[in-house]
Amino acid sequence: MRERRSAGVVCALLVLVAALLSGCQMLKSGADKDGRADATPKTTTTQPSGYGAVFLAVDECSSFGSTSFTEVPCTSERAAARVVARYDGKAGDGPLCPATTDFVLHISRQSPSSDEDGDGSIPQGYACMRNLEPPHPGDPGGGGGPRTIVGDCVYGSGNGQVRETACDGSGSRKPQYKVVEAVARRAQCPAATALYVHLEGAQPVGCARRV
Repeated sequence: MRERRSAGVVCALLVLVAALLSGCQMLKSGADKDGRADATPKTTTTQPSGYGAVFLAVDECSSFGSTSFTEVPCTSERAAARVVARYDGKAGDGPLCPATTDFVLHISRQSPSSDEDGDGSIPQGYACMRNLEPPHPGDPGGGGGPRTIVGDCVYGSGNGQVRETACDGSGSRKPQYKVVEAVARRAQCPAATALYVHLEGAQPVGCARRV
């Protein structure tokens, strides 16, 4: 793979689970309706891979920066995270990132005159990122990531909401509940379920027990 003279830099935002996609979940009670996922897939375009061909395409890597993220070869000592999925458009309108994604980069649209080499535009999109080395907050029980999944732990954050925290107690807040199963409807949760947590995907109800 060839490396361009300068790696493309776009304004990107690292989004943690507590901030955007699913870190802040509503507490559920038996009187509420079951949470449901949108069954209609949104039309998006995945980007072709190959370093330098498309900014942050699948299997390409980025460095970490304070205000922006730079695409770098995955063999570079500056490489910090790899793209595991890449979509055009807004994250809220497009496909879900893989379950164990560590964080999401939101990529601003760039005009041809301001992209990495001036020969084409960079569309608005988002890249699902996985750290090259631990820690992996997107792993079950890791306390972060853009999605709440089976194996994650949460605590009550007030106002009828819960937030993720590390199951091993290493986070700033101790876990109160652990999601042990994902089902389509609350009636399918085990009898010992103490909390229903809204999840993204085909199984939108998380059955959580006290820890």
